[in-house]
Amino acid sequence: MPDESGRPGDTQATDIAARVTLIERCILVLLVVGLFIGVLAIMRPFTTAILFGAAVATAAWPARQALHRRGIPRRTAAAILLSLSLILIVVPTLIVAPRLADHLTGGIQRIETYLAATPEEPAWIKTVPLIGGRLDAAWDGIVGAEGSLRKVAEPYTGDLEQVMIGTAHALADSVLQVILSLAIATMFWANGDALVLILHDALRRLGGPLAEQALDVAAGAIRGVAYGVIGTALIQAVLLGAGLALAGVPGAGMLAFVGLLLAISQIGGPLLIIIWGGAAWWLFRGDHQAWGAFMIIWGVFVSTIDNFIKPFLIGFGIHMPISLTILGVFGGFIVFGFLGLFIGPTLIAVMFTLLTAWRVAVADHPAVQPAKRPA
Repeated sequence: MPDESGRPGDTQATDIAARVTLIERCILVLLVVGLFIGVLAIMRPFTTAILFGAAVATAAWPARQALHRRGIPRRTAAAILLSLSLILIVVPTLIVAPRLADHLTGGIQRIETYLAATPEEPAWIKTVPLIGGRLDAAWDGIVGAEGSLRKVAEPYTGDLEQVMIGTAHALADSVLQVILSLAIATMFWANGDALVLILHDALRRLGGPLAEQALDVAAGAIRGVAYGVIGTALIQAVLLGAGLALAGVPGAGMLAFVGLLLAISQIGGPLLIIIWGGAAWWLFRGDHQAWGAFMIIWGVFVSTIDNFIKPFLIGFGIHMPISLTILGVFGGFIVFGFLGLFIGPTLIAVMFTLLTAWRVAVADHPAVQPAKRPA
């Protein structure tokens, strides 16, 4: 009998079946993509909380593992870390955030009132060793030329006020995000082992051993930022607040928090002199010369201690150029608000570390390098 497998009807049926299969697969892909988009839309309001919570969980992961090795169950260890986080993060934020905007507004108004009239030259300026004469001449030059210090500072007062108050409001708006972040971090601490195994397996299947190692590299980058950048800024802020409180400067806690923001920004670290220098000024005006001198010495110590602390702390994680840290701080603040001060440099550190690890892997494995063209 002749072979009838090549009949036009059979070919047409095969084409129709192929088209149906293609349409079904396209519909399936569209459904998956639509589901993915829907999940992203639902999770979008919580992006900041998820990123910050993951960063906190990763930074504290060694402590969680240490507790678990001592026989403490995972959920108990998560509860301990949550309690410490509430004490160290949430309680100070709840205390500072509602009052920061009011304090900054009142402080700026008091400064403007003080500068509105030509202030008298403090008697102690001429008595400052070595530079007293120069300070006296600078005072006469500024006040005598303008008639009022307010005219000198007026072009910058509005911008400074907007920046400070905007920062305060961003902090207040981030209180809920902080609480959500700690809830997410607690879930990671309690059930993170399964997630780590899933991520390792997925990356190993998708990219091999190098992709799997990238997960550990990213964790090291997060800890490097947490310890090196944020840890150093936190130590500086605590020391600054302790010195201010010891000298009897009002609002020491609030000033220390502002110092923390300046120190985290990296380029704002040198601006710590505004805080302790202003405190010294206030002490000198109140005839507390000894405490004023102490404040200057303590302030110089606090402003320079990061040169010794940061290399030690950042050794636990990564070494990242300060320019990238600055971009991460300010870019993160613009995108994510107050918590972006922490999220921004963390994300950039992860990307920088992964690129560095990839470059090293390519250099160590000539087989993966592109072949050279023949001359």
